[in-house]
Amino acid sequence: MITIRKSSERGHAHHGWLESRHSFSFADYHDPQHMGFASLRVINEDIVQPGMGFGTHGHRDMEIITYILEGALAHRDSMGNGSVIRAGDVQRMSAGRGVQHSEFNHSPDALVHFLQIWILPSAPGIEPGYEEKNFDSASKRGTLRLIASPDGRDGSLRIHQDAAMYAALLDGAERLSHPLVSGRCVYVHVARGTASINGQALLAGDAAKIQDEPMMTLEQGDNAEILLFDLV
Repeated sequence: MITIRKSSERGHAHHGWLESRHSFSFADYHDPQHMGFASLRVINEDIVQPGMGFGTHGHRDMEIITYILEGALAHRDSMGNGSVIRAGDVQRMSAGRGVQHSEFNHSPDALVHFLQIWILPSAPGIEPGYEEKNFDSASKRGTLRLIASPDGRDGSLRIHQDAAMYAALLDGAERLSHPLVSGRCVYVHVARGTASINGQALLAGDAAKIQDEPMMTLEQGDNAEILLFDLV
């Protein structure tokens, strides 16, 4: 079964300095039909104005993944990490028993566009941790590049959950398939461009929940950047 969630159905918040679209219930957007999917709890598409951002605030018991689409985002946290991540960079912060951090648009004159993804950890109260890696376009072109996994295999970020996150760039005749193992489900989010999944068209911001299917196939990409989550 494949269930399509259109981009226009997402929650939307506009705060002047921040425009955000919420795939699942978040902050003032609440929809009991969209509280998450398996261990995937949040996908927020954020666009932040130059020089603006999120002041110091706290998180706990969440695996937080930041995926940069355009621009540069400055990060600081109570673990002593401070960096600027740019397009192609992916950051993982395990909040565990508690961490404080801030995020700001590093540029004085350009927007930063990114996805913030929250995954529920397999256990509460873990030691907070931080990791970032770059996955360039060539590594994602026409393939599902593993970005995050529970064991950090193939150079992926390590998350504390039985979940795998992949990223792909898909265009033209390129075609990708991913089998569904019994007892698992898949969530696909189109970050940019257009593509089809098992023959159903997806536009930028659209998503698909896949359950009880033997195989899912992505094709007919038009400058598509796609995230795939394999979940239990």
